[in-house]
Amino acid sequence: MFRSINVTSRIFERQIRTPAPGTSVHCARRFYENIVPSFTVYDIECPDHSFRKFTDDGQYLISFSRNHQDLIVYRPMWLSFSCKEEDCCRHDLPPKAKRFESFFTQLYSVTLASCNELICKDFFLSMEGNQFGLFATSTAQIHDAPTTGRAIQGVPFIEKITFHLLRLEDGVVLDEKVFHNDFINLAHNMGVFLYDDLLAIVSLRYQTIHILQVRDLGNLVDVRTIGSFCREDDELFLISNSQSLATSERSRLNPFPGNQVGNGHNQVNQDNSFLSGIKQRLLSFIFQGMWNEETDQAVRVQSLKKKFFFHFQDYVDLIIWKVQFLDRHHLLIKFGSVDGGVSRNVDHHPAFFAVYSMETTEVVAFYQNSAEELYFLFEKFCDHFHATSRNSLHMNFISSHSNNVYALEQLRSIKSKGGSFSQFVKKMMASLPFGCQSQSPSPYFDQSLFRYDEKLISATDRHRQSTDHPIKFISRRPPYTLKFKIKPGPEAGTIDGRTKRISSFLFHPFLPLALSIQQTLFLQPSVVNIHFRR
Repeated sequence: MFRSINVTSRIFERQIRTPAPGTSVHCARRFYENIVPSFTVYDIECPDHSFRKFTDDGQYLISFSRNHQDLIVYRPMWLSFSCKEEDCCRHDLPPKAKRFESFFTQLYSVTLASCNELICKDFFLSMEGNQFGLFATSTAQIHDAPTTGRAIQGVPFIEKITFHLLRLEDGVVLDEKVFHNDFINLAHNMGVFLYDDLLAIVSLRYQTIHILQVRDLGNLVDVRTIGSFCREDDELFLISNSQSLATSERSRLNPFPGNQVGNGHNQVNQDNSFLSGIKQRLLSFIFQGMWNEETDQAVRVQSLKKKFFFHFQDYVDLIIWKVQFLDRHHLLIKFGSVDGGVSRNVDHHPAFFAVYSMETTEVVAFYQNSAEELYFLFEKFCDHFHATSRNSLHMNFISSHSNNVYALEQLRSIKSKGGSFSQFVKKMMASLPFGCQSQSPSPYFDQSLFRYDEKLISATDRHRQSTDHPIKFISRRPPYTLKFKIKPGPEAGTIDGRTKRISSFLFHPFLPLALSIQQTLFLQPSVVNIHFRR
């Protein structure tokens, strides 16, 4: 739409020209090429907190105390000061610009963790409309955990995990959900996924998917559990069947009713002699798929021997790694080995993906992580795997290779660099299912507006290896000028080059405001820089 890069010309052009249908928001976002966080205040005076992220509506900045006991929430505000000179832009900022309080005001501080619990600093989810926030606290992880009941051997356990539903406006804790002697992967929201008002929590230790609903009044309500049982009445059916079998067995062994003694057989068998409901659904789908591949009975039997029965134990040993919503009725479930479920690096572990319908309790699709069919779906419909809320305004404009030509070119460049296509597919599939709310909606990560080095910075919420060189954001439009730079750490750089430093970046969802946080691995105070438009 805009022919000029001058902001005044663009405003005038916006008044006299109408954008093409369906492109008004994209045209409006081009103004961010002129409004950038081009000024940096280095090593700002700020409290020694662990800063997590901005909420998607930009109203709150979430942070935690260094002892991982307290939640501190700030509200962004803009630096304001008076200047008596004619050309204020040429003068230095006042001393108060070096203080964190000039950009953020503290709303409240709430103690979430108690006694031996700690706040998980990498976990936070904001609910629909950003009215509520979900936080997690837990006790220490125990690796040498005894296996009891249906617990998976080799998976550690945490004595207590507590999810806190908090009203962000005033910090009131509205509800809590507690898990005992369980293991839920809380790092970067990996074990929890939120879609609208539905919450999926994956118990790795007991291989159960807990589906909860967040009510408007701030209550966490259990909807269903998927794991040992798939339907609500599965357990009741098994108990009734067990009671019937026990009664007939007692009648056969002891025909005299007066001598019958209760022996506890009226309960569902709790050992591992039966496969879980979700595992039986998975095996049935795999079997039926292989059965339908062949029409000749003899060929069909041989095919089942080679493809199904030979790998039967491998399928049985699969455990649930991660889960995400595709919509309100379908889940994308990632299966793999026990070692891969608790490992940080899962690239070398075999993995499988299943699409599960919560309405019919059936598996409707199954893929290995090297399946080309799944990759082509991922390449063309990547946005569907993010499963953002329909009412989320800013999250609908995150760049991906299915909605951005530059991101698609970058993906095809990686694909064409040689190597096995199968290994490339496995590498791409390692990111599925996507972490919930793991990407920043900031327009400065829009690849149709700016070009930047994704090895140093990206929309994905991850720590990066720090560098002393500034990260450049270059315009995508001719003449491809440098728009602004982001430099983490001290202005003069770090003297000790041997110390390993990592950086994280928190961008406001729509304002030209960002925080760069550089920290070392030795618990030294972080170096926080504020980048804003002066």
